[in-house]
Amino acid sequence: MNGKDYSSGMVELRIPAQAEYIQLVRTVIGEIAAIDPNLSLGRIADLRLAVSEAVTNAYREHTRQNLDDQIVVRCDLTKGKIEIEINDQGAGFNPNEIPDLPNAEDPERLNHESGVGFSLIRELSDETIVETGKNGTKVRLIFNLNNG
Repeated sequence: MNGKDYSSGMVELRIPAQAEYIQLVRTVIGEIAAIDPNLSLGRIADLRLAVSEAVTNAYREHTRQNLDDQIVVRCDLTKGKIEIEINDQGAGFNPNEIPDLPNAEDPERLNHESGVGFSLIRELSDETIVETGKNGTKVRLIFNLNNG
């Protein structure tokens, strides 16, 4: 570590609930993460995939409920970690009701066709926090920069 502070402050994206914008969010968040040279390319790929899954879940919820509200994504690169927050206006879910997936090497994993996205998010991020209420759902993903 060279001691340089790579904090970028808070970056906020407000996107329509349209599939075409998911790749944009994934790219922008990946580029923000790449600002810090201590984060490996593999870890950035994990982050991009987790963000993509979380934004896809928000998009699906907005589509399912026919919501016109925007999906808000915030990203904060701070000392030692990057935090990504995805906010939607959907009805929400209980993350404790989503079972953990079997290990990738386990043939049983092939039997899981749905619910894979959130399990993958939990696997890839160092911490996943979900808050659900009457005003929608907030999913926070935390990636520690010193984890590669």
